[in-house]
Amino acid sequence: MLESSILDVESSAQLAVSSEMNSSAPLGQLLLTGVPGKELDPETAARFKKLQPGGFILFGRNIESPQQLRKLIDDLRDLSDIEPFITIDQEGGRVSRLRLIGSEPPNAQQLREKGDLKLITKHGRLTGQILRMFGFNLDLCPVLDLSFDDEADNSLKGRCWGKSTEEVIKNASVFNAEMRREGVLSSGKHFPGYASAECDPHHELPIINKTLEEMEEVELRPFRALLPDLDSIMTCHSHYPCWDADRPRWPASLSKNIIGQFLRNQLAYDGLVMTDDLDMGAILNEVTFEETITACIEAGNDLAMICHRVELVEEAAEVMKTLPNPVVDDALRRIEKTKKKMKPPYAWSLERFREIDSQIWDLRVETLGEERARELSVEDGKRSPVELY
Repeated sequence: MLESSILDVESSAQLAVSSEMNSSAPLGQLLLTGVPGKELDPETAARFKKLQPGGFILFGRNIESPQQLRKLIDDLRDLSDIEPFITIDQEGGRVSRLRLIGSEPPNAQQLREKGDLKLITKHGRLTGQILRMFGFNLDLCPVLDLSFDDEADNSLKGRCWGKSTEEVIKNASVFNAEMRREGVLSSGKHFPGYASAECDPHHELPIINKTLEEMEEVELRPFRALLPDLDSIMTCHSHYPCWDADRPRWPASLSKNIIGQFLRNQLAYDGLVMTDDLDMGAILNEVTFEETITACIEAGNDLAMICHRVELVEEAAEVMKTLPNPVVDDALRRIEKTKKKMKPPYAWSLERFREIDSQIWDLRVETLGEERARELSVEDGKRSPVELY
């Protein structure tokens, strides 16, 4: 097992997380921020050193080579006084950032159609191993949305573990358990259920006109089933009149009714909750920046995700100074509790990376066959910016 090659940093990482993370912790801990490039320029490094973000999310723009990616993550960890979340979207298929430097894993739809839980188990295991090799400690998956239409133009194409609640629960549970077993935390998305969206939230705000009873019957069931086994939840940017009839076009990610009342109180979820990217059109076209930052934390999110307008993270921290202390303290407490579960990176080995990457290719061939395995996804953003974001 890889455990024997872990860097001797676990105890120091846990110490860094445990150190006095209370109301005196920097408000940057409530931010999950993108990183501009493939290395830390002096200006960005100084910004992050001062702000002390709670975590970093990496995209294709941050990835050039295996060695470069590991160095970038090491540098982000080095400037952090409190061990940060280092996260990425590594689902499979077109939403697999690491395919820029390695093999593309099969996506959730391809694995569910193959119908072999052993392959899903292998996908979870290899995903955890390759992420841990680079220093990622949180993967923004599994997707818990159902596919009502595999061809729907709502960014979910190929990303759903099932066409029924039972299928989603069965397949996503296997992937989630295996990835977490490898020491990588998970995030169930997109709460409270995005499957009925008729547009892509990267562009505009979807309106989902379902009753609460209808949501409970279908979309919410995978979340209810997996809540005890998820390390975090990601809230989505759709509007649900069944919760917010009095606030037209108000996104779920900013909704006290959905997060504070329903998720926190009714479902009794006290784990980490984060927004989806607040730089998406569904937010930018509807709500001012200041109101977005204030509302998302007051609603019950612990992390506000700013993926692309990195220059605004300091402004976001300033807005957070106006938040009530109890709200901030609750968020910091949940962040600290989750960070205590994080595992450190494995000792870097290019040879080991290549071994894992080779196994990912073998998984792709096992799932799709030799001919289809060679037909890789094209990362051009034409179907949805989720491919590039």
